[in-house]
Amino acid sequence: MPNANPSPEPRPKHSGPGGTEGGLMQFGVGTVLTILAIVFFFNSVIATTRGYGLITGAMHRLSGNMGDTTSMGIVFMPFVLAVVALFYDASKNWAWMLLSFGILVLVVEVLSRVRFEFSMRLGNLLLVMALFAAGVGLILRSYKDFSQLTSGEHKSSDPNQDG
Repeated sequence: MPNANPSPEPRPKHSGPGGTEGGLMQFGVGTVLTILAIVFFFNSVIATTRGYGLITGAMHRLSGNMGDTTSMGIVFMPFVLAVVALFYDASKNWAWMLLSFGILVLVVEVLSRVRFEFSMRLGNLLLVMALFAAGVGLILRSYKDFSQLTSGEHKSSDPNQDG
């Protein structure tokens, strides 16, 4: 009589990153180093707003020295008109489209005014770059299959052995 319960399949070995017998510890340390490098880099970047944005800059050039206050007021006009129209009658599709356009204009204007300034000493920059490179290198190295390396490399490590 055949056995109703077949023998259970052997459980797979615990595998590391990428499904190999790699180094989980190397992956963790590499990830920490990479994240630290990114955090240190972004902590040295300052975001400021200066000058004209994309829309107000074009208006300034076209109108010949129109001031900031006038051009910024015009940028807000589609948004304000859309809010008024929507409070009057929210079922109007053109008012919703005008609101979307107004928000898009404001987002483009704000983002086009942002300027990034990078301020870091060269030694710190080199340290951040080394941290990042070491972290990425450890992450990539952790994907190697170390079970094959330990059995193949240690056999030929004795210089007195032939062959």
